[in-house]
Amino acid sequence: MSRRYVFIGLMAFAFGAQAQNVLIRNATVHTAAAQGTLQNADVLVQGGIIRAVGRNLANPGNAPVVDAGGKPLTPGLFGGITDIGLEEISQEGSTVDANLSLKTGDSGLIETLRPEFDATRAYNPRSTLLAVARVGGMSFTALGTGGSLLPGQGGVMRLDGGYEPLRRTPFIRIGSSQLNESGSSRAAQFMLLEQAFAEAKMPIAGDPRLLTAAGRNALNTASLGNRFLVTVNREADIRQALKLSAKTGIRIAIVGGAEAWRLSDELAAAKVPVFLDAMDNLPGSFEQIGASEENAARLHRAGVSVSFINGNDSSHNARKVRQIAGVAVANGLPWEAGLAGITSAPAKALGVESRIGSIEVGKTADLVLWTGDPLDVASTASAMWLAGKNTPLVSRQTLLRDRYLAPESSLPRAYQP
Repeated sequence: MSRRYVFIGLMAFAFGAQAQNVLIRNATVHTAAAQGTLQNADVLVQGGIIRAVGRNLANPGNAPVVDAGGKPLTPGLFGGITDIGLEEISQEGSTVDANLSLKTGDSGLIETLRPEFDATRAYNPRSTLLAVARVGGMSFTALGTGGSLLPGQGGVMRLDGGYEPLRRTPFIRIGSSQLNESGSSRAAQFMLLEQAFAEAKMPIAGDPRLLTAAGRNALNTASLGNRFLVTVNREADIRQALKLSAKTGIRIAIVGGAEAWRLSDELAAAKVPVFLDAMDNLPGSFEQIGASEENAARLHRAGVSVSFINGNDSSHNARKVRQIAGVAVANGLPWEAGLAGITSAPAKALGVESRIGSIEVGKTADLVLWTGDPLDVASTASAMWLAGKNTPLVSRQTLLRDRYLAPESSLPRAYQP
C-alpha cells in the first residue's frame, strides 16, 4: 500500500465544503459571553451560523441532532500566536516562512524596516499542523512574524482550510532579541520606532529613510484600526511601549508580558490587553526577573483583558494553551476568565469578536464538545464543528497511532488497508 495512507484521513476533511446544519442538545454550554454557562442547553446551527441558544429549542429545518449528554460545549479555542501554516519543521529553514531577516549598517542600526511584509501570503492551509491543532480543540490562531522591530504583519486565521485571514495583525518587537538591530541599545529601538511612525506621515523625500513607499502605506493603514501586537516582557520596556502608543496614536496589545502585572493599573487605564504564558513564572532571563505565576490573576483583578499563548514551541504544541489557561486558574484567575482567555478575550483583542470566540446568536458556529473540563489536561475534544460542519479530529499522528495499534494479521501493520 502507498505511503500516502498517512494523509488520507487528513483529506477526509472537505476544505471549503458547504456549511451544515446541526442541533446540539443537552450540553453544558460555556458561551464565553454574557450568558455565562448554561446547563442542559441546546445550540441550533443553520447555514454555519449559530441561530439560537437555550433550552428545548425547536428544530425548524430538521437539522441532524447530536445529544451531548451533558458534556461541556465551548467555542472553538484560540491556539495562541503561532506559525501554524507558516512552518512544518522549525529546525528546517526551507519550511519556515514566518520571519523576514533584515540587514544592519556599520553602526549596528537597522537600515530599513519593512512593515509591509505580509506573512499570510505564505500561509499553507494544508499544513499538517492545522490538523494537530484541531485535535486539541483549536479553531483559530493569530499568525505571528518576527525578525525586526517592525517585522510586518500576520493575520487571524480560522483553522478550517481557508486561505484568507479574518483580520491583519501588525507586530512590533522590543527587547533583547532585537539588540543586534538597534546598536545594542533598547533606547535606540524606541528611537527607531518613533522615527518610523513619524516618517510614515511625512511627504516622501529623496534622503535615506527607514521605510519604503510600500512600508509607509502599510504602516499608515495598520495604524488606522488594527491593534499592534507588541512582543515585550520587561516592565520598563512595557512602560515605553505605552508611551509609544500614546505618542503615535496606535492601539497596542502586549505579547509576552512576563512583568505586566507590575503595570496592571496603567494597562487597564489604557485598555491594553495582554497575551501571556501563565507558565512563565521563573526569571528565565533578565527581562523576566519579575515573572509571577499570579500574573494573569493580578491583571484580571485590575481590569486588564487577559489572553493566553504558549511561549514555547507554540506552533507544534498549540494544544498546551488549554493547560496554560488552567495553570492561571490554579493561581487565582476565575475559571470563566480562564476560558475567556482562550476564546472570547483573544477574539476581541484581535478585532474578530463579531464573528468568532463565543457561543452567541449570529456568530460562526465553531464549536467543540469535550469529555470533561476543557481546562483540564485529562479532558479531550470528542467532536468539533467548524461553521457547523462536523470536522474529523484526525491528524497524521492519530492515523499512525491507529495503524500500529491494529491487530496483527498475515501482513505487517503498515500494510493493512
